[in-house]
Amino acid sequence: MSATGRGTPAQSAATGPQTPASSATADREIVISRVISAPRELVFEAFTQVRHLSRWWGPDGFTTTTRTFEFRVGGAWDFVMHGPDGTDYQEWISWTEIAAPERIALRHGESRDDPNAFESVLTFASDGAATRIEMQTLFPTKELRDEAVEKYHAVEGGRQTLDNLAEYIAEIVREERKEHKEHKEGGN
Repeated sequence: MSATGRGTPAQSAATGPQTPASSATADREIVISRVISAPRELVFEAFTQVRHLSRWWGPDGFTTTTRTFEFRVGGAWDFVMHGPDGTDYQEWISWTEIAAPERIALRHGESRDDPNAFESVLTFASDGAATRIEMQTLFPTKELRDEAVEKYHAVEGGRQTLDNLAEYIAEIVREERKEHKEHKEGGN
């Protein structure tokens, strides 16, 4: 994936090549977090329903075509990400753990049998009226992690993806407020 980040330190944080090691797997990890101004249940729902995912998933300029989607432990999401330059990226995700609305663990690669697939854990924590989402990704090797950062701009792309999620959820919240206001005004 090719992308440039636009998250700010107040909005998101990520481990990059210069981040000090904090664990035995730090050289194989990417961690990105962001606070989103919406309830945890709504943010979690945006990750669990294909009608939402297809509207925000991926870095800036990317679109997603879903082939199959089954959100359950052992279920898979088979999809293609279409890059802004016309390049298609075959993607496959299988969910390994679901604890609604706190946590999702998954395996992500090009296909079910991808030997270079990586694992991610997404956590959703209430932060007042907002939600802090953290994506912790663990690659099989340091070299695969470095390739994802350097060649595919994984840190910037991850930040953009969470920014796109935040923008999408803000649209949903605005629409819900508008509908509530119209309903309230219509009822008086």
